[in-house]
Formats: sequence, structure tokens, C-alpha cells
Amino acid sequence: MSTSQRNLPVEPHEQPGPAAPAERAAPADPTASSGSSARPGSSVESRSSLPSASSAASASSASSARGEGDRLPLSPLLALATAAFLGVLTEALPAGVLPEMAGDLSVGESAMGQALTVYAIATGVSAIPLSKATAAWRRKRLLLTAVAAFAAANTVTALSSDYALTMVFRFVAGMAAAVVWAELVGYARRLAPPRLRGRAIAITMAGIPLALSLGIPVGTFLGGVFGWRLTFGLVTAVAVVLVGWIAAAVPDHPGQPPEHRAPVLGALRLPGVVPVLFVVATYVLAHNILYTYIATFLDAQGMGDSRDTVLLVFGIASLLSIWVTGAWVDRRLRALTVAGAALFLAAAALLALLAGHTAVVYAAVVLWGLGWGGVATLLQTAVTDAGGDRGQALLVTTWNSFMAAGGAVGGLLLDLRGAGAFPWSVLALLVPALLVVAGARAHGFPARRPGGS
Repeated sequence: MSTSQRNLPVEPHEQPGPAAPAERAAPADPTASSGSSARPGSSVESRSSLPSASSAASASSASSARGEGDRLPLSPLLALATAAFLGVLTEALPAGVLPEMAGDLSVGESAMGQALTVYAIATGVSAIPLSKATAAWRRKRLLLTAVAAFAAANTVTALSSDYALTMVFRFVAGMAAAVVWAELVGYARRLAPPRLRGRAIAITMAGIPLALSLGIPVGTFLGGVFGWRLTFGLVTAVAVVLVGWIAAAVPDHPGQPPEHRAPVLGALRLPGVVPVLFVVATYVLAHNILYTYIATFLDAQGMGDSRDTVLLVFGIASLLSIWVTGAWVDRRLRALTVAGAALFLAAAALLALLAGHTAVVYAAVVLWGLGWGGVATLLQTAVTDAGGDRGQALLVTTWNSFMAAGGAVGGLLLDLRGAGAFPWSVLALLVPALLVVAGARAHGFPARRPGGS
């Protein structure tokens, strides 16, 4: 995710592929311990046998992590939210200090802008290979390694005077993001009781709009006052603190033995996974076409001087959206997803037809923020319900691939049709997205979630 947003064990070690029709109708709890002896095709009786000593210890650890009753463990969830914040901040910060970076590294701004593209491509192409390569790793070790990689990449970025070296470590940071985005949702789900899993994911994903609405503007301000290198150094400091926080507060979970792994691409055959991924692709592409070139679009409407204010309004609306999503996702995932797509669609229609009016632009930006802020939580909850961690790995790849495509498609639209084409392209993408959400009533976006209230 990315400038926009993205969350769990990179490898589907929790939810084995379906083996029998009965399992398809009632899939195993995707938060079941990966240390379980259950295999695809095992019977209900074998899964309900007395736990081994290791599985009992794992269950005890999970129980203590959740705390008593239905309370959410805030410290580990907030640590995960900070990891999401760090991922988005590392990805998008170059956009706020682009001229200064380009000048210091002796390249043009268009070349420096590829720092964002390289990051997104690395996240997209590495998600599935990394999920396979690290499937047996303990989850906490994997998460700590990824955050440490953020620290290393931002340190090199802060110190480097070589463009090529900087881009290599931007790629490294993108690979670390693939791990982080793939880990967050699985961790959040395991930390929460079943009926609060959506709320736990929402807390974890709150780091994304916070980074977009607060972190990046503050980073841009600090870059202007103290220089971009110091700003990246401060991001490194955040990563170092987060390593200690995760080590102290986030519980560990085992990886998956090789004999228990199911093919990631096999999740495409599970009911509901393909519709969710289609919505991810269209929604993320639509958002990034508009968000990447929002400055250009505002300039075309004579609002170039209001750019910071517009983005602040968008950020505040996004925060409100994720708060509402966190409160209702466990009971109203389908309704919230339909409402979000409809709000974004309405925003695009206003920008397409009435962008010449300043008040209308602000109203559209509010609708856009409300439609976008909770989408990471909604879509990751939906894909994990349908496909477990395998579905999540596919979502990370889809999200980042279409995020990177947003910049390329937006550039083509700008060259061929001008900035006025952006909202029309968003409309063309969101109409089928809304139709798919509405049609995926049985699987993908059901009226009642598995394990929901």
C-alpha cells in the first residue's frame, strides 16, 4: 500500500486450502494456530482432539495476548499501527522533498520521482516470493527484520549522494513493506477475539491515514526547514524505536512447516477472493490516478495555492472514515464497502462536472476521503475472510501493482487528455467496482461475516 495505504503473515500458514465441500461451506477459523496438526482434508474429529503441549503453550500465549474477555490489547495493536505508519511514510516522503533530493543527487525531478515507483514495484513483485521464502520463519522475527530493513534503507537514503545507491535501497525498503503489509492483518486478527477482529484491523490500519494526513505534511515541513536528509534520519529513529516496541509488546507466532503450506495462487479458486481482488485493483488504480496528480488537477482549476489545505481536508475525512470503519466493520463490512465506493463515485462525479467551483471541490474531497479512509481495513478484512493469509498475499501484490500503475496511467491521461480526464477515469473504474461489491453478496462481501456479530 502505499501512498494510500495496505496488512499479516506473508505466507498463508493459518488457513489451509479447501479439501472437501464441507470445509468450503464452513472454512476453518483463519486465526487457528499454525502449530496445529490439522492438514487439508483432516476431519473435524482430528482437529478437535486434545492439544499437544506445544499447541497448549501457543494457545496460552494467544490467550494472554488477547487479555481477558473481549478487550483488545492496545499496545501491540498500536505497535502494528506504527509499522503501517512507517511503511507509508517511508514510501511517500520523497514526494514532499522531491526538488531538494533531486538537486542533491544531481538528477531531474522526474528521475527522482521514480523513488516512489521503485518502492511500489518492489512491494508488488516481492510479496508472493517473500511469502514463500519466509513461511517457516517465526512471525515476530520476520516483522522485526522488516522494520530493521526500513531503518537501514532510510539511513542509506539520508546519507547517500549516489542516485543509483539510493534507488537500490528504495527497492529494499519496498521489499520490507511487502513483508509488513502481509503481516499486519494476520497479527491483528490473532490478537483479537473473533467478534472484534475487524476493529483490531482498523486500529492497525489507522497508521496509514495518519501518515498521509500528518506524517507526510510534517515531514515535508521539516524537510523544508532542516533539510531532507535530517528528515529521513528522523524516520530511521522512528524505525529503531519501533523495533524495541515490537520486541517488548508484540507476541510471537510460529511459521508454517513446509508440509503444511498451500500454494498462494490456489487462493484464487476460493469463493470470494477474485471479486475482492478486482475491487482492490479498480479502487486503488482510481485513487492513485487522482491522488498522484492532485496538484496538477488543482492547478488546472486555479486552486494551486490551496493544495495543502485540500490535502488536509482529505486527511481529516480519511481519519473520520477509518474511525467509523473500526466501529462497524465487524457487523457491517458489506454496507460500509458499498457506501465507501458510492461516496468515492459521487466525489468523482462532482469533480468531473463542477470542478470549477471551489466549494464543490472541497465537498468532493470530503466525500473522497470518507470513501477512501477505511478501504484498506474493509478490503483486507474481506480478502482474509475469503482466502486467509494466501488471499492477503495476493492483495498486497494487487494493491501495489495497481498503485504503481496509477502514476503511469495518470501520466498518459495527462499527456493525451489533460488534467480534466482524471475524474472521468475514476468514474469509469468505480462503476464496475461498485457493481462487483453489490453482486458479491454470497462470497467476498457477504451481508454477514464469518465470526462477525
